[in-house]
Amino acid sequence: MWEQRVKNRRLKAKSRAGNTAKIHLAVDGAVDGYGLPVEFEITGGEVNDCSAAPDLIARLPDAKAMIADKGYDSKWLREQIT
Repeated sequence: MWEQRVKNRRLKAKSRAGNTAKIHLAVDGAVDGYGLPVEFEITGGEVNDCSAAPDLIARLPDAKAMIADKGYDSKWLREQIT
């Protein structure tokens, strides 16, 4: 089926480019440089990165540091992880 549903959310969204989806991926910070995926969240392309982050972060093991791109930059999200 073209439109899949997980947790009652659409995984694909319409945009000018057509159907879109985002994969929010958390990887471990391995010393050897081969960060392996530890958690992921798939959302529709229209979903803001910050709104997908709390569920993803809640499923992660404790970490000493987190690195994310500017799409995840918000004051309330920084407060959640400190």
